Amino acid sequence: MPKLESERRGHHFLQIPGPANMPDRVLRAMARPLIDHRGPDFAEMTRSILERLQRVFKASGPVLIYPASGHGAWEAALVNTLSPGDKVLAFENGHFAAKWCDVARRLGLNVEQVSGDWRHGVDPGDVEEKLTEDREHTIKAVLMVHTETSTGVTCAPAEVRRAIDRAGHPALFMVDTVSSLATTDYRHDDWRVDVTISASQKGLMLSPGLSFNVVSDKALEAARQSQFPKAFWDWQPILSFNERGFFPYTPATSLLFGLNEALDMLLEEGLAQVFDRHARLAEATRRAISAWGLDIQCANPEEYANSITGVRLPEGHDADSLRQIVLEKFCMSLGKGLGKVEGRIFRIGHLGDFNKLMLAATLSGVEMGLELAGVPFEKGGVQEALKFLGS
Repeated sequence: MPKLESERRGHHFLQIPGPANMPDRVLRAMARPLIDHRGPDFAEMTRSILERLQRVFKASGPVLIYPASGHGAWEAALVNTLSPGDKVLAFENGHFAAKWCDVARRLGLNVEQVSGDWRHGVDPGDVEEKLTEDREHTIKAVLMVHTETSTGVTCAPAEVRRAIDRAGHPALFMVDTVSSLATTDYRHDDWRVDVTISASQKGLMLSPGLSFNVVSDKALEAARQSQFPKAFWDWQPILSFNERGFFPYTPATSLLFGLNEALDMLLEEGLAQVFDRHARLAEATRRAISAWGLDIQCANPEEYANSITGVRLPEGHDADSLRQIVLEKFCMSLGKGLGKVEGRIFRIGHLGDFNKLMLAATLSGVEMGLELAGVPFEKGGVQEALKFLGS
């Protein structure tokens, strides 16, 4: 491969599936001077943030905020509702689903892991079968990732909830929405999810550093029975302080300033419009990939993600080499393949503060990169996307 001259000037296109591009309004909000996190202005902001987060999650129950990544929210969900040695049913349909399983094991939970091919989502039939077989109700929770960041596969929480109900099983239902929240319709209450997990750096258009647990009454009751030792992750002190608009620790004030502004932006646009925008940009991306003659990592069109698309390269071609060319020549970062698909796929993030012209530039960079990398493909993918976006 010839040595490439670096052309990293102008705007850097951050097209990984998170952290996503941050709006100027959010960046400016985060640059505000700090305020007293025990004062009345902070309390008013906190209450407003929590109320608007409920609207985004479509939840009536408490939303808890942690100064942590999504990994922290995984751990908080587990240690507040379960006890050491409890059995959980977990579906490993991608890299982050596998990481959640690993967190559960390291905490001392008994994980029954259902492995997948990383091209399909959770099969509700498998959920029903596993729970029906568990006549003694030893399984205490079902863990599922809504949109798997590593693959671009979106599962169906409503269908999984119906499967749990058909089995007549009392297991808690936990759903990771890190890559789906504020890009895809999500209904915590309607789907009777017990703990929803999410984080700030994707659809919420913020930098990494905040994560969330949204909890049902059933989850709160389970928390009263939990035998896990916990301090920082304990829900109860946070819930108590939140009633007054505060936190039991020094909060990440600048991140909360940014979240406050991001929630304003989402609700100004309207959640239905946010979902529609993401769906159209995702469909345009897939049309480009199909026109190039490449395969999408998600094999089932009904499970295509609004936030990220994984692209499979032909055998003998390295996705990381393509990514390096695109970065060096066009100042654009694409997501790498993780775990089982490392080097086999690259990922295009099309989420957050993102529009049609940004997507057109992104796809142009990919198409030029494919040619420079010597990947066999058909030209014209960008034109197919533009045709769709302009219709």
